[in-house]
Amino acid sequence: MSQNTILKPLNRVGVIGVPFEKGQKKYGVSIAPAAVRAAGLIDELKEIDGLDVKDFGDIETSSCENNVNVNNMNHLPLVSACNKNLSERVSHVLKDGRIAVTVGGDHSIGVGTVDGHYNVNEDMILIWVDAHADINTNKTSESGSVHGMPVALLVRELSDYWPYLPTMDWQVPRFSIKNLGYIGLRSVDKYERLAIEKYNVPTFTMEDVDLHGVEKSITHLLKVLDPENRKPIHVSFDIDSLDALEAPSTGTPVRGGLTLREAIKLMEIIHATGRLRAIDLVEINPAIGNENDRKRTIEAGLCVLKAALGFSRKGSPPKGITDLPIQTISNN
Repeated sequence: MSQNTILKPLNRVGVIGVPFEKGQKKYGVSIAPAAVRAAGLIDELKEIDGLDVKDFGDIETSSCENNVNVNNMNHLPLVSACNKNLSERVSHVLKDGRIAVTVGGDHSIGVGTVDGHYNVNEDMILIWVDAHADINTNKTSESGSVHGMPVALLVRELSDYWPYLPTMDWQVPRFSIKNLGYIGLRSVDKYERLAIEKYNVPTFTMEDVDLHGVEKSITHLLKVLDPENRKPIHVSFDIDSLDALEAPSTGTPVRGGLTLREAIKLMEIIHATGRLRAIDLVEINPAIGNENDRKRTIEAGLCVLKAALGFSRKGSPPKGITDLPIQTISNN
């Protein structure tokens, strides 16, 4: 996409499910796409005024249980295969003139969604909404879980820190860290903090959000990353960016996060730019917690997606009605 292209708001979305959980170690996150759909995802999006919704189905993922640990990266062949398919699907949805709405799955799928978006819009910016920075490399990760590494795999500035990764030849780290911003951080490893500070990545931790408020935080972040208001926006939203009381059914909950109202406001502001082109919703785990926990977490995820895609808390205007009848009320 040309830097001079003026983006117009899109009212068409394409939903992609990614039933994948091998980027981390807990069972359950792979059933999130089905659970979110069962909770009414497609119907609720279709209720947003003027929104055209198409479900592109789920990405095929391998059922192989053989854990191949390559260079301290658990299940790397499975992670790679899933993300390759996902990258192609995201690119297809974007080329169809739709906003790519991807429901995971763990956050390792961010490799595929961002790669697929970058293949269509090279000038995109990335807003990573998360309790964690996910910018560990295989050498700095203590767990070997790839869901803590997607940002480091994507950015070209860290490409020299990686050894050769078998099965990952399809993915070339071309996205610049200069186009990345964080919101919601509150659990950052030492190396991750070093990388953020070294490359001066604009970051609003929860301490910063508390100080400035969510509106000023995201407005400033967008201004730094896109001062001319021209670039396509990709939001990768980890449900654990919300406080654990708001979204308890997730694998790595951290207290002290965003309230649901703050997350909704964040997404409303991004929607208002008219430049949102892709959004990921990841790390919902319906296997964690009781029925109320699951319901609360899934509903929170739906609220986030709806706000990003134009749902108005004021309500939708009535269709086919130009004049409302005025009823005269007598004081007698």
